[in-house]
Amino acid sequence: MWTTVKNAAYSLYARRLTAQLAGANLPRHVAIVMDGNRRWARQAGFADARIGHRYGAEHLDEVLRWCADIGVRHVTAFVASVDNLRKRDSEEVGNLLRMIEEVVAERLTRPSSVWQIHPAGRLDVLPDSTRHALKLAEEATRDNDTPFHLTIAIGYDGREEILTAIRSLLEEQGRAGHSVADVARRLTADQIATHLYTSGQPDPDLVIRTSGEHRMSGFLLWQAAYSELYFTDVYWPGFRKIDFLRALRSYAARRRRFGA
Repeated sequence: MWTTVKNAAYSLYARRLTAQLAGANLPRHVAIVMDGNRRWARQAGFADARIGHRYGAEHLDEVLRWCADIGVRHVTAFVASVDNLRKRDSEEVGNLLRMIEEVVAERLTRPSSVWQIHPAGRLDVLPDSTRHALKLAEEATRDNDTPFHLTIAIGYDGREEILTAIRSLLEEQGRAGHSVADVARRLTADQIATHLYTSGQPDPDLVIRTSGEHRMSGFLLWQAAYSELYFTDVYWPGFRKIDFLRALRSYAARRRRFGA
C-alpha cells in the first residue's frame, strides 16, 4: 500500500515539474559528471562496491531517454579520467570498462537508439576491447539521421585536452609553412577550439555533478568556461528523473551572463 502511494506521489511530482518547464529556457547541451557509483553500492548494501559501476553504466541509458524526451539534444558524459584509469585498482577499472563496452555496444547502437556517439579522450590509454567498442559505436551511429549527440568522455583530462589541441594546431600551422611567431600573432580561441576532442559540438549550457562533490575534476575546462553548474548530493545510480528535472528547473531560473 505504502509503495503504491509513494509511486503515485512521485509520478504526480514528476508531472508537475515537467509542466513547470513547459516553455522554459532549457539547455541545449547538458554535461554530466556521473559520480558516486561505489558509494551508492555500499549504501545499497552490496558486498562488492564495484557493482555500482554496472548500475551506473546502465543508468546512463535511462537518463539519455529523459534528455531526448524533453529535447536536450547534446549530452556529454564523464565516464573516467586518465587518473581514474591509472590510479585505481586494475580489477575495478577493468570492471568499469566492461560495463561501458556493454552499454555502448549493446544499448546505444541498437536500431531504436536516437543518439550519435562521439568518444572524447585519450583512447590510446584504453584496453583494445574498449577502444574497439567505442570506435564501432561511433562508426555505427555516424550516419544516423538524428539531432541527438552523445559525447563519451573516457580517458579524459581537460588540461591534457587543451595541451593536445595546441600541439595539433602548431603542427598543422607548421605543415602549412607558418612560423611560431606568425601563429602566436594570429592565434584565436576559436582556432584552439577546432582542435579540441569536442570540435564541432556546442559548449555545454549546464554541467551536472552527482554525489555531493563540488568541483569539476578537470572536466571540460575549456568548454565549460560559461556553463551553469548544478551539484546534487544524490549518487549517480540513484539520480532520479525528478532530480534531473530539478536541475533543469534551476537552469531555467538563472540569468546567464557569459562572463559579463
